Amino acid sequence: MPEFNLKRWWATPLVGLAGGYLASLIGWPLPYMVGSLLAIILVRCLTPWQLAEIPGGRKCGQWVVGIGIGLHFTPVVIDQVMAHFGLIFFGALITSLSSIVGVWLMRRSGEDRATAFFSSMPGGSGEMVNLGARNGAVLSRVAAGQSLRVLVVVLCVPAIFKYLLGEGAPQFHPAPVNWAWLALLFPAGALVAWGWQRLRQPNPWLFGPLLVSAIASVTWDLHIGLPDGGSQIGQWLIGSGLGCHFNRQFFRRAPSFMGRTLVGTLLTMIIATLAALGLSALTQLDVRSLTLGMMPGGIAEMSLTAETLQLSVPLVTAMQVMRLLFVLFLAEPLFRHWNRQSGQA
Repeated sequence: MPEFNLKRWWATPLVGLAGGYLASLIGWPLPYMVGSLLAIILVRCLTPWQLAEIPGGRKCGQWVVGIGIGLHFTPVVIDQVMAHFGLIFFGALITSLSSIVGVWLMRRSGEDRATAFFSSMPGGSGEMVNLGARNGAVLSRVAAGQSLRVLVVVLCVPAIFKYLLGEGAPQFHPAPVNWAWLALLFPAGALVAWGWQRLRQPNPWLFGPLLVSAIASVTWDLHIGLPDGGSQIGQWLIGSGLGCHFNRQFFRRAPSFMGRTLVGTLLTMIIATLAALGLSALTQLDVRSLTLGMMPGGIAEMSLTAETLQLSVPLVTAMQVMRLLFVLFLAEPLFRHWNRQSGQA
């Protein structure tokens, strides 16, 4: 099959690794994700060399990251998350509703309703493209809007958090590695991910391993972690995969659409920050974790940022998952209701 042609992607992991290593030398947060992402985008935009995505590479990265995120969950942490369930629900709702700003901007530029709506929703790219296809959206623009949103968040948020807001409290006792448990969790996570994928559920290679790892960690109170370099491998594979979605044609295509997507994303990030400040004042929870949990980025990317900056990974993950559930279950009914209301007006 052509996608497994080694000539098309053999250099992708090498370029990504070089970018990640350079980013780590200058102390950039989330270096192996951001560095590999930028390196591959630069090669694809500045040279004729169109590096292709590693077959299954991003899925493998999500598999590793999902196991690592799940290991942050413990019985005590679950109690804390459940105690703030209302806050998580409200924060996710604010993030979801703030996407209306992007829809309004798109409509101002003449985009049709379906394209404006599904390109602005802070859900997974694949899921929003599928919903857009069922409702008559221009799929290339939905995919472009979703990809650009994730790119902006991944490039901006970790740096802003590290250099302006600072890192969390240092972890003096890193979690030990238990190879026996990891030897059980990784195959089990892959099996659940495969089943989830067969059922056509969203983000299977992140959610499947995360669910397996979190259940095991809470049930047996494991307090273990990935070995050194494990998280970086996940970052590298995810960043390398994301970078292959961009080239010169991507950024030249419909500059007005891209500009409004960028403005809409930045406004959504500002709304999330202001809402997090308000929620933190009311609850005394860490404003950095709340802000990160409400950012319109991917679950893996935001959870990795929380891990790197030593913030509350479970709180951030719970808020991101809740937001994704809101968008997946409510986006299409709300869009169809909007269409009916507009038709009656």
